[in-house]
Amino acid sequence: MTFQRTLIAACAAGLMATTAFAMTPAEHKAAKESISADYKMNKQKCDALKANAKDICVKEAKGAQDVAKAELEAQYKPSAKASQKVAEARADAAYAVAKEKCDDLTGNAKDVCVKDAKAEHVKAKENAKVAAAQAKPADTAAEKAANVAEARKDAAAEKNEANYKAAKERCDAMSGDLKSKCVDDAKRMYGQN
Repeated sequence: MTFQRTLIAACAAGLMATTAFAMTPAEHKAAKESISADYKMNKQKCDALKANAKDICVKEAKGAQDVAKAELEAQYKPSAKASQKVAEARADAAYAVAKEKCDDLTGNAKDVCVKDAKAEHVKAKENAKVAAAQAKPADTAAEKAANVAEARKDAAAEKNEANYKAAKERCDAMSGDLKSKCVDDAKRMYGQN
């Protein structure tokens, strides 16, 4: 009996997966309209909030809309590029919300918050680029490996630079020799010269 339930569940999942890719233009249009309606509803909920809480709410609503649109396009016309756009939309949405949340802070705490948000954004975007390089077809396995290695190398450099900037910003709360040591440690940790 359990085997039959598992088989039925697997078949149902398979059917849902195949129908997910078989989207007609009319279904695509309806889904876009639904996403717009959801955005308007979510944004309207923000009107009850005040100050930065309202700004955060609006960023969350806009981010959810952008991610939903990217996911819809990836479902409608699946490709490695579409998958990368979904990952980038998620990264951009998370960054916008995180950066907006930093507005509740002041001084160095706010600066650190913004740099940390930027570092996470860079990390997510670079991971999307690496995933796209892995998904991209190549003529030979060696060519694909070289492309992926290059993408990883570039991603590591971008991530290290963003992490260094965030770490350096933390050092700004210090002074004198302690600050100098902190900056030197950050340079060593993230390979900055």
